[in-house]
Amino acid sequence: MFTNKNVLVIVTGSIAAYKATTLVRLLVKNDAQVRVGMTKSAQEFITSRTLAILSGHEVLTDLFNAPESAVVHMDWAKWADIILVVPATANIIGKIANGIADDAVTATIMASAADKVIAPAMNDHMLNNLAVSRNIKQLQTDGWLVIEPETGFLAEGYDAKGRLPEPETILSQTDVRLRSRSGKLQGKKVVITAGGTREAIDPVRYLTNRSSGKMGYALARAAAEHGAHVTLITTINRETIFGVHQIMVKSAQEMYDVSMSEFEDADYFIAAAAVADFKPTAELVHKIKKQADSTLTLNLVQNPDILKAIGQSKKAGQRVVGFAAETQHIIQSGQEKLVSKSADMLVANDVSRQDAGFSSDNNAVTILTRDERAQTLAKASKIAIAREIIERMITLN
Repeated sequence: MFTNKNVLVIVTGSIAAYKATTLVRLLVKNDAQVRVGMTKSAQEFITSRTLAILSGHEVLTDLFNAPESAVVHMDWAKWADIILVVPATANIIGKIANGIADDAVTATIMASAADKVIAPAMNDHMLNNLAVSRNIKQLQTDGWLVIEPETGFLAEGYDAKGRLPEPETILSQTDVRLRSRSGKLQGKKVVITAGGTREAIDPVRYLTNRSSGKMGYALARAAAEHGAHVTLITTINRETIFGVHQIMVKSAQEMYDVSMSEFEDADYFIAAAAVADFKPTAELVHKIKKQADSTLTLNLVQNPDILKAIGQSKKAGQRVVGFAAETQHIIQSGQEKLVSKSADMLVANDVSRQDAGFSSDNNAVTILTRDERAQTLAKASKIAIAREIIERMITLN
C-alpha cells in the first residue's frame, strides 16, 4: 500500500508525538515518499529537525515561512496520496471537522483530495467529551479513516482509553482499511483456520506439529483487505488484524465444532490449519511419570476431518478451499485431496522445504481447481501468496 506512495504525516501537540518518529521511519522503510507537517504545539514535544532528518524533507510548520513555494500548502496537498494525522488532538479534530484552516497543516488538509487517516490520542475525559465524539463522527461521515485509540497507561498516570496505538498497528490498519475500500468481498463472510492443533496427552504434554499459523493469518489479512467479514479460528495468537474476528481453540475437536458452526452462514471457508490426524484415546488426569522401562505406548484415535466435513456440508453458493501440506508427490496428493474432501480449490505446498512453508515467512504453492490446470506460485512472502490465493478464490464458480 505505501510503496511509491506520497505520504504526508501531520503531527499535533500530544505527548504521543514522539511516536511520529517511528511512524516516519516505518513509512520510509516501506518505500514511501514521506513529508511531515507540524502544528505549533507539536514542536513543544518534538523538534522539526528530527522529523526533517528522518523524512529527508524540510518540515512544514508555517504557512508564511514555508520551505518551498508561496503556495506550499496547495503544492503539498496535490502531492499527497495519503495524509496521516498522527497523533491527533481534540483541537485538530475539531478544526478539521468544522472546516477551519487557520495554519499550514489544516490548510493543506482542506486542500487535499488524498486518502485521509486520523489517530486520536488524548485523555479519556477529553475523548469522551460530547463535542469530541461529535467531531470524530463527522470526520467518519466525511470519509476519514479513524484509528481507534487503545486502552493503556496515559500520561496522567492511570489506565484508560485514549492511548495512541503503536505505529506498526496504525500502518497495518491503514493498509487493510484503504485496500478494503475497493475490495471484491464486501458483505461476504470468510472463515479461515490457522495453526497446528494440540492434542492433550496429560496435563503438561500434547501432540502437535510445526505449524506457525503465519499462512492462516496472512490469508485472514488478505481477505480483510478485500472488505470481507473474516472469522479466524486459530490455535496461535499472533497479531490483531483489523476486521478479523479471532476465535481461539486448542484441539482438532474444538476447531471442528467452531468451524461447523461458523460455516453455516459463511460464503467461503479456507482450511489453512495443520490439524492433527490423531489424538490420544483419553487425556490422563495426572502427569505421566518416567518408568524404568524406557518405552511408552500411546493409544490414538482419528480426529474429525474438518475439511471433508465442511466440503460435504456446503450449500449452494458456498465455496471451500483446502490446504495439502505434503512432502512428496505434491500435485498428485493435492488432486486426490481436492476430490476426496469435496473442496472447490486446493492449495498444495511442500513442507519439507527449508526456505518456505512451516515457520517460514515465505511460501511456494500450487493452486488446484476442478476445472483448470494447476497454477504454481513461486516462492514469495506469505502475504503475497495469500493475496494471490484470495484473488483466485474470488473467481471460483
